Amino acid sequence: MRWIMQFDYGQSRRTWTMVAFAALSVGDISLARAQTVDGRPQAAAVAARPQAKALPTVHATAMRMDIPAIDIPASISEIKVNPADSGKPGVNLSETMVGIPGVLDRDRQNYAQDAQLSIRGFGARSAFGVRGVRIYTDGIPGTLPDGQGQISQINLATAESIEVLRGPFSSLYGNSSGGVVQVTTADGGDTPVSTIGVYGGSYGSMTNQADTRGKMGDVSYNIGITHFQTDGYRPHSRAERDSLNAKFGVDVGDSGHLSLVINSMQLPHADDPQGLTWALYKQNPRQVASASQQYNTRKDAHQTQAGIVYDQSLGDHDQIRLMVYGGQRNINQYQSIPKATESKASYVGGGVIQTDTSYGGLDLRWSHQDELLGRPYELVVGATYDLQDQGRQAFQNFVGSTLGVRGALRRNEDDDVYDLDQYLQWYWHFTERWSLMLGARHDEVRFDETDHYLVDGNNSGSANYGATTPVAGVQFRVLDNLRLYASYGKGFETPTYTELGYRSDGLPGLAFNLKPAISQNYELGSKWQATRRIEVDAAIFRSNTSNELGVYSSSNGRTTYQNLRHTRRQGYELSFTGDLGHDMRLVAGYTHLQATFESYGSGSSQTIVPGHHLPGVPSSYGSLRFEHGAAFGWREGIEFSGAGSTPANDANTAFAPGYMLVGIDGGYVFDLHPSVLRLSARIDNLADRRYVGSVIVNDSNQRYFEPGPGRAVMLGAELQF
Repeated sequence: MRWIMQFDYGQSRRTWTMVAFAALSVGDISLARAQTVDGRPQAAAVAARPQAKALPTVHATAMRMDIPAIDIPASISEIKVNPADSGKPGVNLSETMVGIPGVLDRDRQNYAQDAQLSIRGFGARSAFGVRGVRIYTDGIPGTLPDGQGQISQINLATAESIEVLRGPFSSLYGNSSGGVVQVTTADGGDTPVSTIGVYGGSYGSMTNQADTRGKMGDVSYNIGITHFQTDGYRPHSRAERDSLNAKFGVDVGDSGHLSLVINSMQLPHADDPQGLTWALYKQNPRQVASASQQYNTRKDAHQTQAGIVYDQSLGDHDQIRLMVYGGQRNINQYQSIPKATESKASYVGGGVIQTDTSYGGLDLRWSHQDELLGRPYELVVGATYDLQDQGRQAFQNFVGSTLGVRGALRRNEDDDVYDLDQYLQWYWHFTERWSLMLGARHDEVRFDETDHYLVDGNNSGSANYGATTPVAGVQFRVLDNLRLYASYGKGFETPTYTELGYRSDGLPGLAFNLKPAISQNYELGSKWQATRRIEVDAAIFRSNTSNELGVYSSSNGRTTYQNLRHTRRQGYELSFTGDLGHDMRLVAGYTHLQATFESYGSGSSQTIVPGHHLPGVPSSYGSLRFEHGAAFGWREGIEFSGAGSTPANDANTAFAPGYMLVGIDGGYVFDLHPSVLRLSARIDNLADRRYVGSVIVNDSNQRYFEPGPGRAVMLGAELQF
């Protein structure tokens, strides 16, 4: 295990051989100690998909409380992570989000910009990375204090489950929490199990994975690594990515537990094909704009972080939890800013962006369970501190007549952020049928910029943002298997350094005139366990936002922002999760969403009119998966996913058409005593339909459209032992 952690991670093509060898070595040890379940080796039993049974009692860790999800007045979905069941390689988070309402996770086929993730319309405006949605892995933030996050570091080979929290109670996570995605790494069990997998398919895609989990003495472990590479659906979209996730756990004393989580993501190269205009897309969706190749637009990124989580029980009623984390994220990105623009005044930032970010923080909370007036309650009180220290430089993207290379320095600054926040949650089941949940959070976020480029440093500045965000919810237990609830919460979102980066008046310095967005969020919902194996959830929601951050101007690769007076997101969502018996399972989720501007706004090129739809947000979207298969032998599945038309700009003059895609998969699971071998085949976009997978909101060159891939085949083999 120690050897795995010390190998040269940067040598991506040697990664597979070394980790597979290490996993096999651990596996040989584990086989010697393997136990049996009903006469079958336990490794094989782990591989078996359970037959139809009662839904498990899910405790929503995203709510920081020891309460079943069905008893919480909020929209929460949990999925168990096992992409191999559907023939998927487990590369992108979007592979797991089938059947979750409210969530739109679009694989952009552009690994230089990360996936496009939004929840109920929050986060849809992001041109790259994730904003407006909070990301966590084992309680450790994947979102920086300024609200900018990414999901490319998530390693699905080690993941056990994913929770998605939507609606008002997301506010308890503070800045930029229009929704919360919480990934949980599986703990190592008493019997070691190792898995190796190989997947290959269309457009030069190849994925190699290895994972080993178990216990060594008192220490549990789960170590997984994934190497992915692709030539891409379009020219100039080649990418290569490696990720590692390791989790170790040990009991401390009689009632304590300590977990160590280490995560690393290396993106040594990712070409950026950028978007297409509608005319180019109609002509040939597989082409790229000339600027992409002319300036060789691309990105490399490297991130390593570690976190420690310590849980300690204090008797029967109290528990404390301490989480401490830290990491480093480095990014180099080459953009296609025209040379003529780069040659202007010295304060115009460059087309090559380099950021070196150190970050870290802690979260300390106390939980107390007792009774009030003879009825149970739970109280959580906590505080967080996060720090982001980012060195940002920008260079011209040319040297003489040579384009797409790093040239003269045009920007040099330190961009620092820290927050100090406090939160409180209280849940009281005050009668047999009624329960109440209250909460509040206070956030203080400070931005500081120190300019090192201009001699007089006059680009330096600072801004403070703060808000207190209360939440409240009440639930009525109509029947033992039916809940109705209502909830309210106030949301808070500061500008990120992406929005602050350029001033709308064209002068140097950051746009510290921008204000935080404040939202009022409402939800009515129901949760119905129709049978012991089926759950149906429904919710209607509305979010009214003031000072929404929107585009003011976008020209020559430079985007500036403004505060819009009023916007609204409202709609409803439905979900179905169930084992249907006879080895059949169905999951489905649907969302209808109206996201509109509610006041006038203006920019340098577009006018915002009340009633216009927010760009990047389709009017409806959903997904469904039906699968059939026993523990061993044949299995098969079919998936449907689709979205309505999506506006690409504020003026609503450009739309990506709606689409519906179909994917099928099949495979065979061999019982090799004691090992298990899974062979799989999958076809996505079965009808080879032409569609726009995602849009680049308000692109200055009207290159809004990122084409989705045509029919794609994926073959896989996975050995578990």
